[in-house]
Amino acid sequence: MLTLLRPACAMLAAMLLLTGLAYPLAMTGIASVIAPRSATGSLIVRGDGEPVGSALIGQGFTQPAYLHPRPSAVDYNAAASGASNLGPTSSELRESVKARRDAWESENGGSAPIDAVTASASGLDPDISPQNARGQARRIAGARGVDPAQVLAIIDAHTQNPLLGIYGQPRVNVLMTNLALDAEFPARSAPME
Repeated sequence: MLTLLRPACAMLAAMLLLTGLAYPLAMTGIASVIAPRSATGSLIVRGDGEPVGSALIGQGFTQPAYLHPRPSAVDYNAAASGASNLGPTSSELRESVKARRDAWESENGGSAPIDAVTASASGLDPDISPQNARGQARRIAGARGVDPAQVLAIIDAHTQNPLLGIYGQPRVNVLMTNLALDAEFPARSAPME
């Protein structure tokens, strides 16, 4: 028995060191060289060096002077990423979508786009559709005391097209656009949290 146990323990220790330590360290090192920004979580840092978020993880913005993100079933908590798991026949889902639509339309006017009333599968989507972003321009402009055309120009400048023109949808990163809005037209209300 001991002759079988000793090689098994040695193999376990070797595999733990190889797959649990050496491989992750090697991949982290390679990623840091190839894509240093992504390897550190795509953190967005203000001019004063303070991190304000990640370009890859959504966060909640509720002040009128800011672009609002997609709804989140997990309140933008990256540790609890996930959807509500409510199906299309769920009355709770219908009620929450109606409440979100009514709120969006009362804040912004016009008809709410689908991504303004439905949460993403992860609850952490950092992007919204250009239609959603453009629909919020009048509210943002009013809160900042500027012409809506100026806000639309910033939104248009931050609209990203599909990768290679075919992969994905046009999108607007909420955090990056809000930072650009703050840089161009400082908000009258409290600074971005």
